[in-house]
Amino acid sequence: MPRSFRWLLILFVATIVGWTLLLPVVPLALSLAGESDAIAGASTAIFMATTVLAQLLTPKALRRWGYRLVLAVGLALLGVPALAFLAFTDAVPVLAISAVRGVGFGLLTVAANAMVAEIAPPQLLGRAGAAVGITSAATQTVCLPAGLALAEFSSTTPVFLIGALIPTAGIACVLLLPPVTREPSDIAQTKARLPWSVLLAPVLAMAVMSAAFGGFSSLVPIATLGIANAATLALVVASAALVAGRFVGGRSVDRLGPSRLLLPSLLVAAAGLGGIALGFHGGVSLPLVVVGAAALGLGFGLCQADSLVTVFTAAGPHRRGAASAAWNVAYDGGTGAGALSLGVVATVSGYSIVFAVATAVVLVAVPFTLRL
Repeated sequence: MPRSFRWLLILFVATIVGWTLLLPVVPLALSLAGESDAIAGASTAIFMATTVLAQLLTPKALRRWGYRLVLAVGLALLGVPALAFLAFTDAVPVLAISAVRGVGFGLLTVAANAMVAEIAPPQLLGRAGAAVGITSAATQTVCLPAGLALAEFSSTTPVFLIGALIPTAGIACVLLLPPVTREPSDIAQTKARLPWSVLLAPVLAMAVMSAAFGGFSSLVPIATLGIANAATLALVVASAALVAGRFVGGRSVDRLGPSRLLLPSLLVAAAGLGGIALGFHGGVSLPLVVVGAAALGLGFGLCQADSLVTVFTAAGPHRRGAASAAWNVAYDGGTGAGALSLGVVATVSGYSIVFAVATAVVLVAVPFTLRL
């Protein structure tokens, strides 16, 4: 890999730190200030809403301003506004700050993922995507509990300071990334529409997978309430399997070519979800839930690795920003939609039915992968 790829990985770390360190702490700060649970939850919802909106607009920003400026602006918008949390704890300013930070995160996710395809050699794109996925997952695994622990044992102040400092310092990495130049003919091609007939399968696979995983991550802690360490075990196993799937998938995609793992990844994840559904039928069978979580995580990791390379290959070198936007919107939008919709199903029908429904949703994407 080129040396500049290391700086891109550090940029990903700065982005994930800025996001996950504050993810549970902002709602906590609102709650400690006397705001309702609905307002506390709204801080995350608004952050993700503006993230998706920014992701849709990032390809146009990349064409107009280029990668380095968009990345620098994204890091600044994610980091600097976090300092305002030190001064404001009321609902309106906190929600407004969250909205601004969501824009920064949206710019970063699309531009940074597209930059992977610009820097990595085509024959190593799968490995490069796997390296990014593993780096991001590892950073998230550390920072998510660390932010909450720091807030509980000290205060929210150091969390907000670190959450502002790390992404802002990450701007230095942007200066070390190579410039991406376009010929006039290339710029014209970036405005052409993406071939959705080809992109439908990987984007749909990512959307249904992230919806299922988002629902699993949100509901398992509630479904296993009262069973010591059950949720922690299931989530750790799922996360570890996801990292393994991303690693194996990245190497396999480079060897086999794009789109070859989409169908197997869907079937593995569906089998895992089916196991989880059985694990919650008539009580809680923790072994079934944990084994199902491993299969779900493995399938999702394989899907991430393959779908990212597939969308970049289908889009071609001139529309990587648009391809990255499609992939990231499927990921983030699917996660939010899955947590919300499967939560509604759980309220009405119970957890076994929830994961049976999630199994069916994942299988919906199978026929589209058969056309590839």
